[in-house]
Amino acid sequence: MSRNLLPVFALLSSTLFLFLGNGLQGLILPLRGAEEGYSNEILGFLGTSWAAGFVIGCFIAPNIVRRVGHVRAFDTFLALICLTVLTTGLIIDDVWWIVLRAITGFCTAGTSMIIESWLNERATNESRGTIFSLYIAITLMGVVGGQLLVPIGDISNTSLFMICGIVYCIAILPATLSKAESPKPLQTVRLDLPALYKNSPVSCVGILMIGIANGAYGTLGAVFASRAGLEPTMIAVMVSVTIFAGAIAQFPAGRLSDRIDRRYVLAGLSALAAFAGLAVALFQPSNVYVLISMIAIYGAAANALYPIAVAHANDYASPEDFVKVSGGLLLLFGIGTIIGPTIGGPIMTAVGPYELFLVTAVSHLLITAYAMFRSKKRAALTTEEKDNFSTMPAVTSALATPESAVLDPRAAQSNDDDVAKGAGI
Repeated sequence: MSRNLLPVFALLSSTLFLFLGNGLQGLILPLRGAEEGYSNEILGFLGTSWAAGFVIGCFIAPNIVRRVGHVRAFDTFLALICLTVLTTGLIIDDVWWIVLRAITGFCTAGTSMIIESWLNERATNESRGTIFSLYIAITLMGVVGGQLLVPIGDISNTSLFMICGIVYCIAILPATLSKAESPKPLQTVRLDLPALYKNSPVSCVGILMIGIANGAYGTLGAVFASRAGLEPTMIAVMVSVTIFAGAIAQFPAGRLSDRIDRRYVLAGLSALAAFAGLAVALFQPSNVYVLISMIAIYGAAANALYPIAVAHANDYASPEDFVKVSGGLLLLFGIGTIIGPTIGGPIMTAVGPYELFLVTAVSHLLITAYAMFRSKKRAALTTEEKDNFSTMPAVTSALATPESAVLDPRAAQSNDDDVAKGAGI
């Protein structure tokens, strides 16, 4: 194993610090914004602008990398991220924050695509599974670790912004100093959303709704907790517990979906997530431990949905279309994460912070209803006909690019001409 990982050690080290910074920055912005008195709409637009920048970056970043090369592009993207987080700490202005957040999303897409393509270049068929699993684990640990750094600083001054900038600067060093040869141009694919919907209507609708729910909670969850009176330490714990609960729930949920109709599992998990969200919205528990426990149940159900929806889409797709299908679903997820915070903020303002979970509950109930409806329209596949389930934490899918689909071990089966030729999205 060490022989397989040694060539990508520097890249994985940069990945860890990159996602540490992402986790920290993603939490301090809504917390500081809430303290500054920014409206829920403005705080929601922070998530919308980031997601929009990220989606645009998935389209444009490959051209930048082709022009200047992987190393210089990686350094440039990370330097811009560092500059934006430091500028955000210096300029406390809502409009500037929204603009800077979009730049951060764009650059995050660029850095992620470079890392994923670089790892894919170094991976062999024998080591691909190990590298892919480790990459997912590092992104998960990085984001959660970054969130747990919040208590070491003071949210009311620039200390956490400076720490975040330092972390991003450290992320530049390993990949820049590495002697590893730069990879070939980024491998991307042409996406065909109508064909993707025809292949799996449940996955398309489900992924869009999952993006809306996860985008709303991912952006405004910390705002909700702040408005509900939680201290920064407990807010960091709440957000991290949600992610960990989802990561733990994925394996049993995935195994169950391998044995029965995945649409039933999607419907059941979505119903559980909706129930937990409605319970939080209706009962509004004042005890912090009861609240976190209820949100942990929500996180376990909601964050297990994405990989099951992806697996369901791959059940009906040809092996050579794996990358195209995964890339299309990532695009739909990105669109959902743009919509979620945009509608979540106004609803929180109009009704109250706890009603954030009404947005997630409606999204999950729509998944439940549509999955059950479609289960009557097309017969379920047998166990032997199904694609293998592969876990992917929601925090990773939220930061994934089409290049991550190329890195996935299942993509080794693909001989798609678009991938081989490096065609654009």
